[in-house]
Amino acid sequence: MADQFDLIVLGSGPGGYVAAIRASQLGLKTAIVERERLGGICLNWGCIPTKALLRTSEIYHYMTHAKDYGLSADNVGFDLDKIVDRSRKVAGQLNAGVKGLMKKNKVQVFEGVGALTGKGKLSVKQGDKTTELEAKHIIVATGARARDLPFAKADGKRIWTYRHAMVPQEMPTKLLVIGSGAIGVEFASFYNDMGADVTIVEMLPRVLPVEDEEVSVFMDKALKKQGIEILTGAGVEKIETSAKNVKASIKGKDGKVTTTEYSHVIVAIGIVPNTENIGIETLGIETDRGHIKVDGYARTNVEGVYAIGDVTGAPWLAHKASHEGVVCVEAIAGLNPHPFKTWNIPGCTYSRPQVASVGMTEAKAKEAGREVKVGKFPFIGNGKAIALGEAEGFVKTVFDAKSGELLGAHMVGAEVTELIQGYVVARQLETTEAELMETIFAHPTLSEMMHESVLAAYDRVVHM
Repeated sequence: MADQFDLIVLGSGPGGYVAAIRASQLGLKTAIVERERLGGICLNWGCIPTKALLRTSEIYHYMTHAKDYGLSADNVGFDLDKIVDRSRKVAGQLNAGVKGLMKKNKVQVFEGVGALTGKGKLSVKQGDKTTELEAKHIIVATGARARDLPFAKADGKRIWTYRHAMVPQEMPTKLLVIGSGAIGVEFASFYNDMGADVTIVEMLPRVLPVEDEEVSVFMDKALKKQGIEILTGAGVEKIETSAKNVKASIKGKDGKVTTTEYSHVIVAIGIVPNTENIGIETLGIETDRGHIKVDGYARTNVEGVYAIGDVTGAPWLAHKASHEGVVCVEAIAGLNPHPFKTWNIPGCTYSRPQVASVGMTEAKAKEAGREVKVGKFPFIGNGKAIALGEAEGFVKTVFDAKSGELLGAHMVGAEVTELIQGYVVARQLETTEAELMETIFAHPTLSEMMHESVLAAYDRVVHM
């Protein structure tokens, strides 16, 4: 007889395990199925270990620039194996933490490959053993994986995905990064700071193409200043690998094709949803370009089956998945939550400098027919930024000129991934420019730039 539950969650990433915890809190008998490691890609091979690597490169950068702070640091070097080991230990610590949370919340964990086999039914295979589970509600949270180049699949030796780039066997000497989204720029930043000669290739006209254009322009200049070569409006036509290097043929914006040798290539051109072999065809679950179609409560077209996170489409962010999971479970439990919407999801890039944003870009706001007021304040005008030696960057805010609604906020510079949440909260509370201008910001802090940017939109800037 199959094990009976109120809810089964297939996949234990930041969407799946948060959904399982919330379900348990609401009194639902819950199971979670995971084929690899609890915590999913984000915790084990994405968000967390990459930030551990980036922290290492940040400290290394400061050590090699110690004299800028009146310090001496001679014979600065690094041990690549120890850098990777630290990153894996950080991931391991959090994986153990998720195991503890499952136990604390009485969520039953089933290890193995799960697949829907019928209405309210799911099988879990581990080796020769198959376990049958049943539940009234099943949430699919199987995530996504890196997309390969069709003509050059990642081999883990010379051609890497993000997963290979986190556990390098050797330090690249000349690195090609294909794609300039958050993942591509973060790895370019890490390896450049660690001494590699880095080139970024982007098919679109600018790096970080989803960000506000002024942010993209700033990042292009900042990364080039650090020594990174950036080729926009360009595409990789061909890749040939050998035991010692990679030859990449790149078509530039002028139409000319040049072939250059690199020691390694990182492919960061997007993701593919993990919808294969999980039984969605068995139930006739609808998809759109591979992603499962859902409504604002994560419901699919099949009653009792839900989907959350990367498997449902953009934005492919851990915090989006977690919030979707909570909304989904609360709806199942009858709490009548607000339907999930993507209007107020922050995006962060943890490169050097950092990038963070929420809401509409200036261009998108104008395209939507909004009359806007735009404020901008530079890091060089902020005392804390100057004291930190981080005087490059800016904060930009976009308001509706008629209502004062905060339409969007865009930042580039030190620690902006921490600052952005202030604007996310402001938008969630439907704060206008008036409340923001009347809010007191502590001095000296980087957050004062947020205040000044708002003031600048209304010709009231103080420190510039």
